[in-house]
Amino acid sequence: MAVMQREYGRRTLLRQIRHAGRIPRIELSDLTGISRATVTTITAELLSHGLIEEVQRDEAGPDSRRGRPRVDLKIRGAAHLVAGVKVSHHKLSLVLLDFEGEQLAAEECDLPAPVNAPEVLAEAIRDAVSHLATVAGRRAGEVSGVGIGIAGIVEATDGFVHWSPSLSTRNVDFGALLTRTLGTPCFIDNDANLVAVAEQTFGLGREHKDFLVVTIESGVGLGMVIGGALYRGTRGCGAEFGHTKVQLNGALCRCGQRGCLEAYVADYALLREATLVSGLSAEGDAATRVETLLNAARTGDATARSILDRAGQIFAMGLANLVNIFDPELIILAGEQMQLDHLYADAVIDAMRKSIVQVDKAPPEVVVHKWGDLMWARGAAAYALDQVSELALDRLDKDAA
Repeated sequence: MAVMQREYGRRTLLRQIRHAGRIPRIELSDLTGISRATVTTITAELLSHGLIEEVQRDEAGPDSRRGRPRVDLKIRGAAHLVAGVKVSHHKLSLVLLDFEGEQLAAEECDLPAPVNAPEVLAEAIRDAVSHLATVAGRRAGEVSGVGIGIAGIVEATDGFVHWSPSLSTRNVDFGALLTRTLGTPCFIDNDANLVAVAEQTFGLGREHKDFLVVTIESGVGLGMVIGGALYRGTRGCGAEFGHTKVQLNGALCRCGQRGCLEAYVADYALLREATLVSGLSAEGDAATRVETLLNAARTGDATARSILDRAGQIFAMGLANLVNIFDPELIILAGEQMQLDHLYADAVIDAMRKSIVQVDKAPPEVVVHKWGDLMWARGAAAYALDQVSELALDRLDKDAA
């Protein structure tokens, strides 16, 4: 029991130090309920293993020079390096963080193709991480772990990808393949989950225990934080908002099923309908074609306007269903495509609010956060920070046993 309590204490204190940034020992005891004596013992272990460090507190006032200088504890940035990778339709976005979470380097690079064989994608990620480390003046071998966010259905606990639009095959043990290819521990999760991690760690979710992040890119995703913890589901299939059904035997989704919400509101769905109904050219870059459709709607083209209006109505219905099921404190709409405002226009949010259960309290706040892909990569890096911390604490536990 004492050993389990010590292991729990190490994790609790390291997590609290990371959340606080800088904190004195006495506040750690007050915030966690762990006795001051145990805090002193455990923080001494964390200090000796180089995971945290002491820093002199910045104090001002007539008494600041009297007595022993007061110190705070903080995460030791030099302890580890982690990389975060966001796999997009055509590119990789990467960031390199130290153990404290400070960004050291960032870059983006093109992928060979929108859909790749697992081995090809793993090699592209390896080469990109190696180059990223070089940009920061470091070596790839110094990276302690890599977090990867990818669209699709992912079992984060073992890195197994059931399906992803970025991979040419289904049911891939992609986490293990990445770890072998990169030669360092790799941790993979659904990219929308990692946006929720990023919002919780760096963004708008820091002060909320319950919030949802709806991601809008080439598809539609959902990350859920409930009671302060990310929710994934028992099979890694939880929070697949884009694949909730809105029409029986409806439009074909890229997941292979019909009637998914994504099949009506995602870029490829809009372009498919515009090509069939309005004769929009099927040639050219998808982003350019979407912009052409949006411009047509803005300039009064009735067909283009009807396509976007229907997408907005279905999206509003989906958001209302989320509110009615989860009743969150906050909904964050995030993603690279948030500059395309047809899915978060006032009319869409108003339609959502009219379709939720009405009580004498304000509905959940809905906030638009226009993240770029590098911020998604920061979510993947934050996930890697958590996992590398666990590996370091596991080693500490074994040394102390």
